[in-house]
Amino acid sequence: MNVPPHASGPLPWPQWAYVPGQAAALDADYQTLDMAKALVPPAFRGYVPARHPALRYGLALNDRGYFWESQEVLEAVWAAAPQGGRERILLRACILTANANLRLRMQKAHSATRLFGEALAELRALSSRKVAATGDGFFESFPVPAMTALLQAKLGRAQLTKADWIALGAIVRSQ
Repeated sequence: MNVPPHASGPLPWPQWAYVPGQAAALDADYQTLDMAKALVPPAFRGYVPARHPALRYGLALNDRGYFWESQEVLEAVWAAAPQGGRERILLRACILTANANLRLRMQKAHSATRLFGEALAELRALSSRKVAATGDGFFESFPVPAMTALLQAKLGRAQLTKADWIALGAIVRSQ
């Protein structure tokens, strides 16, 4: 996934991937993340556009291994998503997945398994929502069945490792 452009060009990648609790860890690159968060409106009307630059950047951060940064940007998009909307539920599943990926990096497989399970529950909650076409919304462009199957496969493993992280953008591209 390419870095989406913003007002003055492409958003830069953070200078480092923040991992909480790492010995001699640097603080997060908040300045870079703030550029992406500044692109998020106070509220999206009706739905979250699939091609919104902050959304695309948040997904791309995850796929590049910036798991903590991904959830930070996706949480900003989630906060602006319509209350009770499908995109809000899907974004929560993506945030939980990025958080699980971070836990895998931190070698906390049990915590990652729990978070993947919560993400799967969010995706299953989507099936109970009425589907009304909104055009280019994030929900319409995201392959929920593929992510559901991938989460189920991960949860079916006896033990998760660092290599079991999930690339969100790869799911979108594979469809």
